[in-house]
Amino acid sequence: MTKFEAGITREEAFALLNEHNKDPFHIEHGLAVEGTLRYFASEFDPENVDFWGLVGLLHDLDWEEFPTAADHTLRTAEMLREAGGSEQLIRSIQTHNSDFNEQCPKPELFMEKVLFATDELTGLIGAAVIMRPSKSVMDFEVKSLKKKFKDKSFAAGCSRDVIRAGAEMCGWELDELFTRTIAAMRSFAPDRDTFQAAE
Repeated sequence: MTKFEAGITREEAFALLNEHNKDPFHIEHGLAVEGTLRYFASEFDPENVDFWGLVGLLHDLDWEEFPTAADHTLRTAEMLREAGGSEQLIRSIQTHNSDFNEQCPKPELFMEKVLFATDELTGLIGAAVIMRPSKSVMDFEVKSLKKKFKDKSFAAGCSRDVIRAGAEMCGWELDELFTRTIAAMRSFAPDRDTFQAAE
């Protein structure tokens, strides 16, 4: 397997994310997608877990400052080149905006397809979890996610079409994508140890 180099460290990446994002929601979303991609990488590409993680962490680096499809990820490229980020890191990040900007490359690597599939989905899961009495993903099940997915008025900004297209890219049915992504988010949930102790 190919070993990918990001050109920047995780510490540098996190500092960059905080430099360009002040809304805690955007930081939390970056961390959620980072954790999700690291989980998938541990199964599918263990040699590149750190690289997958940085792609997830920085995928929306420019969104707070440039929240339009015309600018999104193109501004990220400028920021990352200035910070020493590799062209592979830039390319992988840009693929998740390819449906909205023809200047962005299409997902080709499995990592890029997983990013495309899980970016919107982690947001949908996060929005659903906040509504739960437990406020936890640890007791959140696929059945509940499917209900929220079908309710177009819930978290309306999370594109169901992008999630469906991402599942297809990965060669998975929606249920499999849902199951895997919930498991991924449980793997780094802040209360996972508490839930395990209670079981």
